[in-house]
Amino acid sequence: MKELYFEDFYVGQQFASTGGTKITAEEIKEFGTKYDPQPFHLDEAAGEGSFFKGLAASGWLTAAIVMRMRVQTIQVFGGMIGAGVEEIRWTQPVRPGDTIRSEIEVLGVRHSQSRKEFGIVRTRTLTYNQRNEIVMRSVVNFLAPVKAAI
Repeated sequence: MKELYFEDFYVGQQFASTGGTKITAEEIKEFGTKYDPQPFHLDEAAGEGSFFKGLAASGWLTAAIVMRMRVQTIQVFGGMIGAGVEEIRWTQPVRPGDTIRSEIEVLGVRHSQSRKEFGIVRTRTLTYNQRNEIVMRSVVNFLAPVKAAI
């Protein structure tokens, strides 16, 4: 896949993750134990009695998987440097056995005021499960190098 520079991005451009990522109960529990130790991320029975009515992935696990999808889908020259998250919403729980995929749309492109060698790319990412339900949506900015400045 070609590495992209700021000049390669334009408003309305779309990217889609290839394939999907299947989520396992073990992965949900391991992440929950290490980073988000709430009962509904750790145990099926506790999850059944919770708001989620079953074991549910931490939203932060979903966000981390989506980040991996983003960098695998949009290969920015030198790496995708985060420049802020404007919005993140988890709209459906991600469950064991779900397969998630993402679609990314470029909402804006502008030159950085403080770092002339970079531009800022503003994107919306919609993440779907295998039933085409949106499980997460986010608006994220990243830096991309200006080719002429390299």
